[in-house]
Amino acid sequence: MRKLDGKTVFITGGLSGIGKACALNAALEGANVAVADLKGGEMEATMEELKKLNSKAIFMDCDVSDFKQVHEAIQKVISSFGTLDVALNNAGIGGEAGRVGELSEQSWLKVIGVNLNCVFTCMRHELEIMLKQKNGVIVNMSSILGKVGFAGSSHYTAAKHAVLGLTQTAALEYATEGIRINAICPGFIETPLLTKAGIEGDAAIKQMIVDKHPMNRLGKSEEVAKGFIFLASEDSSFITGTALEIDGGYLAV
Repeated sequence: MRKLDGKTVFITGGLSGIGKACALNAALEGANVAVADLKGGEMEATMEELKKLNSKAIFMDCDVSDFKQVHEAIQKVISSFGTLDVALNNAGIGGEAGRVGELSEQSWLKVIGVNLNCVFTCMRHELEIMLKQKNGVIVNMSSILGKVGFAGSSHYTAAKHAVLGLTQTAALEYATEGIRINAICPGFIETPLLTKAGIEGDAAIKQMIVDKHPMNRLGKSEEVAKGFIFLASEDSSFITGTALEIDGGYLAV
């Protein structure tokens, strides 16, 4: 039996990278998948790929920093599928590099706004539905940089640390309500976000990043997706408030 048969899975930032891999794997496991993202060039190709696995899959053009748009997106999930069983709050951005004393206020607020505030906004609406259902699973996408520092990326690192605090606190608050809340901490994964940050285009920088992983390579989106399926399914029925590290040994060093 497939692990998410008949379940409804809502994924933010699901058009590319880790989010896309999670969406495809959820569909493979029998889930109805609702993708919320900003409409872009990847939309048609991703949704076509997703619909081949589950014709019921839907896309919602949604700015997850907008409280009203998130509410409307989740209401569409309910009207389309009747339930919201699993939510993956995955949408995120990298931001410009710079030391703390050199970052602009605008850059700081933008990264915190997307990588932290949007997670809260989504959880706020997801929990409202799941409380009525008396069940549900929420998975928040943090990072290895949610557990350690990384020079030049204070805004991203601060946001991802905060996502873990938010995850643990919410897990405690809703543990008796049938709702499990966990996080994933990926290492450096081969994604468009990494390419945009310039890592894939600079051989020296890429090798420096690779060297930080004892497995001597970057991770793949598919590998993170497998961890998501585990946390989303009954395989992890006694797990809440944890952060699953999928990092090739990065944090063990």
